[in-house]
Amino acid sequence: MFPLHSPKQNRILAALPREDYGRLFPFLEFISMPLGKIIHEPGSPITYAYFPTTSIVAPLYGVENGASVQLSIIGNEGFTGISFLLGGGSMAAGVVVQSAGDGYRVKANVLKKEFDLRGRLQHLVLRFTQAQITQTAQNAVCNRHHNIEQQLCRFLLMSLDRLPGHELKMTHEQIAIMLGVRRESVTQAALKLQTIGAIHYSRGHITVVDREELENSVCECYTVVNGEYDRLLWNDPHPFPARDLDLVV
Repeated sequence: MFPLHSPKQNRILAALPREDYGRLFPFLEFISMPLGKIIHEPGSPITYAYFPTTSIVAPLYGVENGASVQLSIIGNEGFTGISFLLGGGSMAAGVVVQSAGDGYRVKANVLKKEFDLRGRLQHLVLRFTQAQITQTAQNAVCNRHHNIEQQLCRFLLMSLDRLPGHELKMTHEQIAIMLGVRRESVTQAALKLQTIGAIHYSRGHITVVDREELENSVCECYTVVNGEYDRLLWNDPHPFPARDLDLVV
């Protein structure tokens, strides 16, 4: 039987060679990641890197008037703490749990030591970083030029791609912050999607009932971002494992 929880539910950890994974495994700590938990404070030193498995996290950018926006998400395809590995030590944005679930964390200095070996981990980190830059830029374009329904479809599909099931544990308020719009706008867009049978929403849980309906309604931004992840990670000459991950520790 496969273990209930495994670091290899995270695709970067699963893609490491056996020897590299073996060096990190003793330092990986399983953690629960509840909705809204702040795992990195803005401007504070990064002491841990987080590898989501069944959760999604997002960098949170704030301004002086108290407003905030999230321009990218990270799930089981990635990790947090890139700035520490690249010599920054801290990051201007905080990082908050966007969809509740689980993950693993490792002390940042331990991960940096592995990164500095210039092996497979460094290769994956640099490609993931480039994919994240593309996601952030394209999401900003989408939030500026496409309607709320298209943005919500893009956000839901991107979230589904980073989770093991069809359910997201998040509120309309959390989604509104992600899209940089009013909560009421998200509620109206979600109602439309529920009316056509694409999703079902109840008490902070969004279940995708018909993915095809979302794909028919989404803008081109979803395809652009997916294409870049495919090019940099999934179609890498040294590829990630198939989407049905080997969960053996």
